Amino acid sequence: DWESAIRVGVLDCGEEENYETCKEYGIHYYPTFRYFKAFTKQFTTGENYKGADRELQTVRQMMIDFLQNHSQELRPPACPPLDPVLSSDITSLFDKNSHHYTAIVFESNNSYVGREVILDLIQYENIIVKRALNFDKPFLEKLGVTSVPSCYLIHPNGSHGLINSLKPLRSFFSSYLKSLPGVRKKLLLPLQLPLQEKREESAEVKVWKEFDKSKLYMADLESGLHYLLRIELATHRTLEGAELKTFKDFVTVSAKLFPGRQPVVKLLETLQEWLVSLPLDKIPYDAILDLVNNKMRISGIFLTKKVQWVGCQGSRPELRGYTCSLWKLFHTLTVQAALQPKALINTGLEDNPQIVLQVMRRYIHHFFGCKACAQHFEEMAKESMDSVKTFDKAVLWLWEKHNVVNNRLAGDLTEDPKFPKVQWPTPDICPTCHEEIKGLHSWNEAQVLQFMKYHYNSENILYKYTASQTDSSETEQGGTREVKDRSILKKPSGNRENQIQDKENVVDSESKALDKLIANHGPVKDSSKSAAGSANLKETKQAVSFLGIGFSNIDMSLCVILYVASSLFLMIMYFFFRMRSKRWKVKYYRSSV
Repeated sequence: DWESAIRVGVLDCGEEENYETCKEYGIHYYPTFRYFKAFTKQFTTGENYKGADRELQTVRQMMIDFLQNHSQELRPPACPPLDPVLSSDITSLFDKNSHHYTAIVFESNNSYVGREVILDLIQYENIIVKRALNFDKPFLEKLGVTSVPSCYLIHPNGSHGLINSLKPLRSFFSSYLKSLPGVRKKLLLPLQLPLQEKREESAEVKVWKEFDKSKLYMADLESGLHYLLRIELATHRTLEGAELKTFKDFVTVSAKLFPGRQPVVKLLETLQEWLVSLPLDKIPYDAILDLVNNKMRISGIFLTKKVQWVGCQGSRPELRGYTCSLWKLFHTLTVQAALQPKALINTGLEDNPQIVLQVMRRYIHHFFGCKACAQHFEEMAKESMDSVKTFDKAVLWLWEKHNVVNNRLAGDLTEDPKFPKVQWPTPDICPTCHEEIKGLHSWNEAQVLQFMKYHYNSENILYKYTASQTDSSETEQGGTREVKDRSILKKPSGNRENQIQDKENVVDSESKALDKLIANHGPVKDSSKSAAGSANLKETKQAVSFLGIGFSNIDMSLCVILYVASSLFLMIMYFFFRMRSKRWKVKYYRSSV
């Protein structure tokens, strides 16, 4: 009913095709309300209005505030006056014939009922709605108005009186006024909105993927990483301060603990080394995206560029998906930290049982799109995260809080009817986790911990539906250096071998076959690494782009050496000519003419 004064549009920033637009407009959290004034000709990102909560009534009131903040010349033509009228203006309307009804809503200064009714009726003819405040008490008593909000009606023939049979609610007032004799909706031309182009992908039918709920799917974890790095992070043009520190720690933890395929783990390790090597307080997101997208064409690194939910698929596209995969990702990292307590040695994050939880807490605070969800998680963290003293306790803390969230969201609009929010693990997948004491349900936490370590272990991960690297061999273009490598495949023992054999003349077909084999081979597990192995890894590590310009670590080292050598040469030449000049002065010096 309000669209002739204010139009409402919705953009889903969770959809990949919209993330460039959301990035351009600086949308960090959902829901975000942006208002664009009428007659705006130049590009603008709009005005950001923040309400006290996410309730529909609050949103309506924010829309009214925005309309009232328009200057008179910029007010939409169809928007009627929303400011209150004076008592003298109302008196002048009495006992006069008119072609329309006039309704006056008397209300308090902080009430929005009058303005809402005015906007409800703007598309109806033969009636005008005004609002008045309850300041003039004698005038209200004269009209018989004893409480507010109240509706006073002036008929076309000049008669007037209070409408007493209504509850003091917006819906009652609006409905009554629309039903008056002669009041009818105006014949308006439909809004001419630009036609949406038919997207080819919209024709793509999403096929339901059968999955085993007792298994963990690598497709969910990799899709979550893709969404996190390429979509959610993209809303931040630059990373600095606490945001940059949070992202560095997240990448470090993921690089050391993520039980993924070799190309994905190598991408995380490359990103981590690149971030550590940069002595900068601010990094543009585009430089991070260049590395994630492998613009340097480094062989052997790869991360899927599309979401492929399996265990996290929802019955509708907007349900489950990324939030489900984020929970699974951090559950996996807490379990891997408990199974490999020495994995974070020499990272600055070691000897901290809370490290994965703290990184998750900071990530959700700075980057997670759902602001209300972030606030709820922060409240849970403040309440009890400090009590976590061991890696096993960290696993149980996150499991417990996930169930708290499930309990809070059960029956919520965001709940998928096909996957109701229940306490997990359910008895059918972990019967020993459940006990009954004096007729009441109880958790056996020792069994829960054992189940979590099994469920989120790399041995329980299935690689069905994971995307494979279609073409890992790239040609040199524009002077970009490409280093081909061959990685030792996973041994039967399951330990990740960090030996990389760099050869200049590696046949492209061999590189392709190797990457394909790695992609289909499964996980590359991380075990305790020796100091010698770490040193060998560092020496033979793939070249990394510097700020997206294309310099490798070797290039930067050569630049430093040449710079130092040039400086020394210039200093030697300076002193040489200085000494020679002094000798010349002594030789030709004369005491008199």
